[in-house]
Amino acid sequence: MARLTFLDVLYAQLSSVPPLVTKDLTEKTIIITGANTGLGLEACKHFARMNPGRLILGCRNKVKGEQAISNIKRETGYERAELWLIDLLEFSSVKEFADKFERDGGRLDYLVLNAGIVSTAEREETNDGWEHVLQVNYLSSSLLALRLLPRMAQTAPEHSTTPRLVLVSSGVHYWTSLEDKVVNSDEPLHVLNDEKDCTSKLLAYTTEEGSRQLVWGALGGSDQELSGAYISRSAVAEPSDFIIGDKGKKVQERLWRETLGILGKIDPKVVEVIENYLTQ
Repeated sequence: MARLTFLDVLYAQLSSVPPLVTKDLTEKTIIITGANTGLGLEACKHFARMNPGRLILGCRNKVKGEQAISNIKRETGYERAELWLIDLLEFSSVKEFADKFERDGGRLDYLVLNAGIVSTAEREETNDGWEHVLQVNYLSSSLLALRLLPRMAQTAPEHSTTPRLVLVSSGVHYWTSLEDKVVNSDEPLHVLNDEKDCTSKLLAYTTEEGSRQLVWGALGGSDQELSGAYISRSAVAEPSDFIIGDKGKKVQERLWRETLGILGKIDPKVVEVIENYLTQ
């Protein structure tokens, strides 16, 4: 696969968005974090129309979460959406969420770790002492994923013993909250979220279009094809030459070890999960 260039990304943004992939989700359980707005909410609507057994919205704000559930019910007719509170800025909240799911969650088929943040020029730290962006987008998400890994392994699609773990790029799209300050993007292209801005109108996907990628990461392709893959525009893509090179692989190994060391101190159950999982 060739490395994506700026022109490749520009061409992708100007091309039509791949259609939504659908699947019968009867009796399946889905968790989506950051679910009350933006990509998370739109993905919830897509999943709701596929009639899952349980659809759990992980939200920080109770009022906004309840509004999201009402929105989903009104637009899709789905009435079983559940609100579970979780604040990715607080490791204690992430642990409480994982503990609750171990007690009350039952099976887990799909875990969509979506989080939106606004980057500022100044460094912002969480109450746990970590940089805001790092904790929300990496450490907290990793903690939740690793704590719930056994349940995903037990009830993965088609009863696979190995869950599908993917990284999804949603492309450049209009942001629908966070005071409308930015357009969310994992690509080397960034535009302001101003509907009067011609560049934004020309290039940015709608939030609904961007959310299709979250759904495709969960439901599209095959587990063998996508496990560990980077997804862009409903296909496996090369993330960067560095990531696939020798230096990148060494950095990944070091990052994995350091992350386990950090999360193990935050929640000892993480180490237990990994040790048990790797010996299976």
